[in-house]
Amino acid sequence: MTITVTSSAFEQCEPIPRRYTGEGEDVSPPIAWSELPEGTRELVLICDDPDAPGAEPWVHWVIYKIPATLSGLSEGVPPKPRLTNPSGALQGRNSWPKGVGYRGPLPPPGAPHRYRFTVFALKVKMVAEPGMTKQMVINEIRSHIIGEVQLIGVYER
Repeated sequence: MTITVTSSAFEQCEPIPRRYTGEGEDVSPPIAWSELPEGTRELVLICDDPDAPGAEPWVHWVIYKIPATLSGLSEGVPPKPRLTNPSGALQGRNSWPKGVGYRGPLPPPGAPHRYRFTVFALKVKMVAEPGMTKQMVINEIRSHIIGEVQLIGVYER
């Protein structure tokens, strides 16, 4: 079985609407998934920009401890470390100073950038606190991933 991830806001490798960017309302897009592997206990979603200048991809969103009973995230997840919807989910640091939660694309003018929304299915429930970095989350989940999939959107200024 292969995990499927989609957004009602944009198609695979298509432009992300301005509403979900730093030039727009800067709200998180709706993300949906299906066909999770049997035994999935929790999900993690990381959005990053591998085309950003610098040695590491620019991190736009780190959200984890997402209940496996959910089929997605609605638009506009608030930028809070601890969430009540989805209940129990936590958000980590993005690449902005003191940033937690979703921050939309705002690449430098020029070539389009790719934004990878990666969903990880985990065979365990994470023991975690809010505010973890992308690398901290990856280190925590590395040996517990039973499936992963990417939805890629593009944006240019």
